[in-house]
Amino acid sequence: MQTFFRYNWMVREEWYKWCEDLTEEELLKPRVGGVGGILKTLFHIADVEWSWIMVMQGKPDFQEDFAGFSSLEKVRELDARFRPEVESFVLNWNEGLERKIFTDTQKDGSVVTDAWGEIMRHVIAHEIHHIGQLSVWAREAGKQPPSANVIGKGLMDSLPGRA
Repeated sequence: MQTFFRYNWMVREEWYKWCEDLTEEELLKPRVGGVGGILKTLFHIADVEWSWIMVMQGKPDFQEDFAGFSSLEKVRELDARFRPEVESFVLNWNEGLERKIFTDTQKDGSVVTDAWGEIMRHVIAHEIHHIGQLSVWAREAGKQPPSANVIGKGLMDSLPGRA
């Protein structure tokens, strides 16, 4: 699981770098699908990742609006502020947390329970889903998106027998 979080963080950084060549207008342009645009999607990815990690631990959730983070620099700063706590949680993950139960009371009063391992995998899949949307929008803008390929990113270099 840690490998896929590292993958997501690596690809997200590649997207931030890719965005440096876009105008603010292009970053904020409303798009069909997703949460509505390139920068808003990157904000949403970081927000959702951090929010799930916080609520699983019983900590307060982030309640900021995108309007306060509507520049690439501000989204990157927010992500950088969130990352240490998220990374610490991910790197301290252990098998014993897989089936720990998260209980959530919905707006209608119903109660939903999920295993922490399921939530963590949802967070991973959530980002991968949105990276696919970013890739479509990049191609619509006539630009090559960063590679989404897991192979070749050096994610397994720390394994025994790898240099």
